[in-house]
Amino acid sequence: MMVRVKLFATLREGRDKDRVYELMDGARVIDVVNMLNIRLDDVKILLLNGQDADFDVQLKDGDVLSIFPPVGGG
Repeated sequence: MMVRVKLFATLREGRDKDRVYELMDGARVIDVVNMLNIRLDDVKILLLNGQDADFDVQLKDGDVLSIFPPVGGG
């Protein structure tokens, strides 16, 4: 299946910011995070097709997964 993954802010460093990946059927959000070598502590917001998501959500062909780090500032 094909899933589009969009990374934001510091998660883009050394990675593609927007890329389509071919994944095995049954892959979950956590599988993508691990595949990209992103630490769980570095993930604050997960959106799947624009909706809040969890690490355990199973992905489907054509999904768009957006991954955001914690945001700082002042």
